[in-house]
Amino acid sequence: MRLALTGGATGIGAATAARLRSQGHEVVIFDIQQPDGDDRWIKLDLMDKGSIETALQAADGSFDGLCSVAGIPPRGDNAVPCLTVNTLATCAFIEGFIPKLNAGAAVVSVASRAGMAWQSNIDLLEDLLAQTPDSLAGWCDENQVDATRAYILSKQAVIYWHQRAVTSHIGNLRFVTISPSAVSTGILDDFVKAFGPMVAANLARVGRSGTPEEVARVMAFCLSPDASWINGVDVVTDGGMGAMAMMAERNGDKAG
Repeated sequence: MRLALTGGATGIGAATAARLRSQGHEVVIFDIQQPDGDDRWIKLDLMDKGSIETALQAADGSFDGLCSVAGIPPRGDNAVPCLTVNTLATCAFIEGFIPKLNAGAAVVSVASRAGMAWQSNIDLLEDLLAQTPDSLAGWCDENQVDATRAYILSKQAVIYWHQRAVTSHIGNLRFVTISPSAVSTGILDDFVKAFGPMVAANLARVGRSGTPEEVARVMAFCLSPDASWINGVDVVTDGGMGAMAMMAERNGDKAG
């Protein structure tokens, strides 16, 4: 298969690219920095609308799947960049890429377990998806959205957008999100700082963080024809953290 992958230079994206290559697929990587290896690289800066348009134009030919991994963590006061990159630009790139996808292709995107409560927030998510990068600062002020909440909303919106996209493309394309939790990449410390005791408690309960390779295996499967009946779902890959947190809360531990 010929597959496109955003954010393929580091972390989960790099692990997914390696996994797909090992399966014999051709991988075209879109990233702001050049990845290691011999995959074709098309520069993509999700903070730059012009870069998105240029990257889409450079993606010649057709593809059998799109894997969207590029994103940024909550960090400092980056609420607007977080919502821009993780939601508005990600969805705009996918929308622009859809005409390049062959029938039966899948769009598989990284969300987060932080977005698990998306169903309770649909009106706000609809409002977020209707924003533009220029309107986000005012929107964040109006809705009292700091960087941590921006990250949560950004991932909720990505999950919801994929669920919504199924209706328009049923029978032709599949849309799946993957929601990891506490993966040992270079940005894990950002999540520890943003979410505090919750991350530490989850890690303690399951004994370790996940690896990029573990998430990559799920991504590769969901892109494959073997996952042809998996559509419009969010696949949580958290090593049991959600189950452990639920039982801990039931037993009176509110940390997770």
